[in-house]
Amino acid sequence: MWERIKRVLRHRWAEESHRLIPPDTVERLKQKVAASEALHSGEIRICIEAGLPNSYLMRPGNLRTITRQRALSQFGKLRVWDTEHNNGVLIYLLLAERTIELVADRGLNHFVSAQDWNDMVQRLGLALRQGQFEDGLATAIDEVSAVLVARFPRQAGSVRPNELPDQPTLT
Repeated sequence: MWERIKRVLRHRWAEESHRLIPPDTVERLKQKVAASEALHSGEIRICIEAGLPNSYLMRPGNLRTITRQRALSQFGKLRVWDTEHNNGVLIYLLLAERTIELVADRGLNHFVSAQDWNDMVQRLGLALRQGQFEDGLATAIDEVSAVLVARFPRQAGSVRPNELPDQPTLT
């Protein structure tokens, strides 16, 4: 019980932490996503949450499972699953727990091993622990983009609609 109370307090205290992300950083990440998407038919979304909603904090289970459930929920809510080629990727950060999730749609996920996704998460986590927030996310975008370019390259002369916003979501 005490652990759950501490978790709720940590998440409520973290609610303002995403405001520490400067608007110019958000803009540069948006531009990085847009530049990446010009090279392939995939969609990349970034979702940064300060803390989990109480409905998630009160769920039974370990925090890793709960965080994954939240990332999957955001994957749906942000419509990352709803792309023409089913090749969207969500980069999800939960600041209160310093947790990262990568969620890839079914059209892409079977091309990339779980270990490759995990390696990307580990590299992003290392960058974040070293205080390299923007650089870490930029590298993660580059790594996801490389996978998308290899599997879903933009066809010469094709018009590529931007199916999802490039702007990172901060909640």
